[in-house]
Amino acid sequence: MSPRNRAHAHRSRLPRPLRVALTVALPLALVGGVAFTATATDDRPGGEAPKQARGPVVTGSAVLDEIPLADFSNGLFPGSVDNDRGVHLGVGSDLYPADRPGEFWALTDRGPNGLITVDGKKRRTFAVPGFSPAIVRVKADGARLRVLDAVPITTRSGKPVTGLPNQLSRDEAPFTYDARTALETNPNGLDAEGLARAADGTFWVVDEYSPSLVHLSARGKVLTRYVPEGLKLQGADYPVVEALPSILLNRKQNRGFEALTVLPGGDLVIAVQSPLLVPDKAAGEASRNLRLLRFSPEEGEVTGEYAYQVDPVNVVDPQEADQSELKVSALVPVGANTVLVQERTDRTARLHRVTLPSDEGILDSRWDEVATSPSYEQTADLAGAGVDVLAKSLVVDLGKVPGVPGKVEGAALVGRDTLALINDNDFGMTDGPEAFDENGRLRDSGLNTKITHVKLPTAIRR
Repeated sequence: MSPRNRAHAHRSRLPRPLRVALTVALPLALVGGVAFTATATDDRPGGEAPKQARGPVVTGSAVLDEIPLADFSNGLFPGSVDNDRGVHLGVGSDLYPADRPGEFWALTDRGPNGLITVDGKKRRTFAVPGFSPAIVRVKADGARLRVLDAVPITTRSGKPVTGLPNQLSRDEAPFTYDARTALETNPNGLDAEGLARAADGTFWVVDEYSPSLVHLSARGKVLTRYVPEGLKLQGADYPVVEALPSILLNRKQNRGFEALTVLPGGDLVIAVQSPLLVPDKAAGEASRNLRLLRFSPEEGEVTGEYAYQVDPVNVVDPQEADQSELKVSALVPVGANTVLVQERTDRTARLHRVTLPSDEGILDSRWDEVATSPSYEQTADLAGAGVDVLAKSLVVDLGKVPGVPGKVEGAALVGRDTLALINDNDFGMTDGPEAFDENGRLRDSGLNTKITHVKLPTAIRR
């Protein structure tokens, strides 16, 4: 059955967001313990750039201090973490404007995780398996970036979803921090990435596991998880609806959905992080052809699927030659049907302006069929194959803006001409057995989550 024929099960308006005051959950010194690093251009996030500047310029960088992960997690779910192994909070998976100046909703991902090779095979490690993703409200003002509130993501019965994988048949098997002991999977688990807040106060999150689109109440309870047709996820403590194109089952491991936003009219735009592995891994990793989806919350279905072609990786990052390292990690609404699409590597990023058409694009076409040969991912000349590729125009090359950090995963528009960017510091973790000392304590990478404001020479929103 086509996903466009499925009904949306949850349309009612929901209560205002639960605002878990971290001043209760955490010591006051930790809640306020945020450092601010001013640039040479301005000491105010989003402040005015020097008059002599002709290009984009960083106007401020607010750095999140080290809040112990156990304090944060136990403040939301008492007793959930007994040993955080010295890991601190990171909230850099996405950024969405809140309703007050200088405030944003930010998102943790599934928790601190890494890779350790054992007997020639990489194992996915979870340093703090009791951690569960959360939405965090932060404020950048003056010399501080303060954590104001947190919205825990929970199941229907109020339990933490956790960040653990769902299915061994599709996801990487989870292991303890040292890769020695296998952990159990959890069908409720979410690798939370993109974030958006609807006009009714509810939240939308995308996930890399299924990949899936998750509708949350204002209090963070999962209302519905929309997954690809044919996933057959069993045992979740919330409604699971197979309403996304089945072709998405061919996502690359850890490269499901990472970018999400909501248009002014209420529709959602979702980007697959990397090309699908169709017909195989080699084709997907060499491809530049991504898919953007348009989802109608009112109808509970995908209403459009659009062809988007990323740039060659060395155009975005001259130090990178591997095309598979290029990802789409953020979407920013700038008009009724227009978004900024962020293409990035772990070192740098560029944002392009794209306008979505009113038609269905390639939805339910032969490009959604695995048997199509050559596949959408294998087709270099999409226009020659009759595919309308979304036109894009470069708005900013962040690699040419001094002061912008690496691994920017979230972006938001402040006013008409300023971007707020947030980077993912991976909870201070690195891959490999050397990530932890002989006592099982993190050897912190020294990277911090920060919100960086970049003022552009011309307005983005007109």
